[in-house]
Amino acid sequence: MILLGTGTSHGVPIIGCHCPICLSGHPRNQRTRSGVAVRAPEGTFLIDTSPELRIQLLREKVEMVHAAIFTHSHADHIFGLDDLRLFGYRMTHAVPLYCEEIVERQIRAAFSYAFLPPNPELHMGALPKLELRRIGLEPFELLGLTIQPLRLLHGTLPVLGFRFGNVAFCTDVSEIPEETYPLLEGLDVLIVDALREKPHATHFGIPQALAVVERVRPRRTYLTHVSHHLDYEITNARLPEGVELAYDGLRIEY
Repeated sequence: MILLGTGTSHGVPIIGCHCPICLSGHPRNQRTRSGVAVRAPEGTFLIDTSPELRIQLLREKVEMVHAAIFTHSHADHIFGLDDLRLFGYRMTHAVPLYCEEIVERQIRAAFSYAFLPPNPELHMGALPKLELRRIGLEPFELLGLTIQPLRLLHGTLPVLGFRFGNVAFCTDVSEIPEETYPLLEGLDVLIVDALREKPHATHFGIPQALAVVERVRPRRTYLTHVSHHLDYEITNARLPEGVELAYDGLRIEY
């Protein structure tokens, strides 16, 4: 799997910000919006479609996407959806999108043009071909992998994380319900939200993320959805063994 983006909703650097991290030349302090590409046995799927999706796929040389699954419908997680138009054209069938009902409603509203009846006046490939598939908390099969949805809370908003094999991806989370913790046992890799040092209303800070690590005890942990408050090298130097900041382009075996 490839972490396509590991930044907050503003990305890093932030437009107009002159802090040391936003001005840093370190490539791992440059963070696009959140997203993941997973190379499954039968193809590649995405977790979320960030506004920088096209740039991310070109950067990581991901040439084909067969499906997408969604954690939630905030703009920084869905607004690259039209970039899937190319893949529906190449496959000659709709790209399946797996999401909860509330996310489906918001995708249909934000991309209403993609769900209009066929228009013979439009050339092939003019509109995305998308097929929404409803998911809940039950495991489902996707491209040869079993995906286990994980209920998380993003402030008061219920969102999803996902586990496949011994990897779990939990972005945009400020609370993990008790019933989710058993699904996080035996992880090789945990990728979890850690916005900054201080607490936040809708995201874990580093102390909250480390408390989850202490409870779950994965072999390795990567902190994602990182803001411009955290310098890559300085932060990693003080994190415990087995925990480090994620970065755009990070490849993880699973």
